[in-house]
Amino acid sequence: MTHTLYIGDPAYSSWSLRGWLLFERFGLQRSTVWVDFASRDVADQLAGIAPARTVPAVVFDDGAVMGESLGIAEELASRFPEAGIWPQDSRARVTARALACEMHAGFGALRSACPMALRVAYEGFEPSGEVLADLARLEVLWDHARRTVGGEGPWLCGAYSAADAFFAPVAARIATYGLPVSEAATEYVAAHLADPAFRRWRAMGFARGEDLPWYAMDLPHREWPGPTPLEARAVEAGPSENADCPYSGKPVTHFLEAGGKVWGFCNAFCRDKTVADPLAWPRFAALYAAR
Repeated sequence: MTHTLYIGDPAYSSWSLRGWLLFERFGLQRSTVWVDFASRDVADQLAGIAPARTVPAVVFDDGAVMGESLGIAEELASRFPEAGIWPQDSRARVTARALACEMHAGFGALRSACPMALRVAYEGFEPSGEVLADLARLEVLWDHARRTVGGEGPWLCGAYSAADAFFAPVAARIATYGLPVSEAATEYVAAHLADPAFRRWRAMGFARGEDLPWYAMDLPHREWPGPTPLEARAVEAGPSENADCPYSGKPVTHFLEAGGKVWGFCNAFCRDKTVADPLAWPRFAALYAAR
C-alpha cells in the first residue's frame, strides 16, 4: 500500500499546492486522487476518508488519515527524516517551523482578497490596508529568515524546506495580483515562479479543471511574470517521435508539437500539462533534448 494524496483544483487550491509540494519537492512517492472544486462538495467527496473534510488530505500506507497541512508536513518529516522537509540545523529548523505555523494560521486579509488563480495575472488590483499590512508582515518574516539562517540561496532557511512550500501560494498571489513588495521579496517570489515543481503544478492547472467564476476578478490581464515556457500546441495526430508516453510508458494516443516535431502521450492530461510548460517535466525535457 502506498500513500494516497487527495488534492483539489491546481489552478485554485492553495492548500493543495502546499501538500503536493511536500511530496513532489522532497521526492516522496504517492498516488493522487483529484477532488473536484466545481461542485463545491469537497467534504462529500472526502467522506470515504473521514474525518478529513478539506484538501490536501493524506491516507498513509498504514491507513492513518491526516487532513491537516501542517500535520502532513510533520508526519512526513517523522516518516522520512532524511528527506529534508525541515532543516537539520536546529536554529534554521525552529525558524522554518515558526514561519510555516504563522502562514498556516494567519494572513486572512491576503487570502480573502487575493484567492489563488494560477491561470491569470491581473493588472490594476488595488490592495486594501489590511492586505498591505499582511504583505508588510510577510516581508518581516522573510527578511528575518534570510538574515539569520538563509545562507546564500534563494530559500528562506537555506535549502528548500516545508516553510518554502507553505509560502509558495503566497508567491503565486503576489505574482497574480501584482502586489507591491520589496526587491528582496520580489526575488523570493521569482525563485518560486522559476522552481520546476511549482511550474509543473501551474501547468497542471491549465490541463485540469474548468474556469471557476467565483474566483475571477473583473480586471485587465497581463503576462504571467514567471519564466516563458517553450512554445507548444496540441495537434490531432502523429506520427510522433516517441512510441510510448514519457510518463506512463503506455502507447501514445494524444499529440503535441514543439520544436518542429510531434511528440506523443497516453492521454489528454499528459499531453495538456506538457503543452502548458514542456521543459518543466523532466521526462519530457530529457526526451526533447535527446532528439
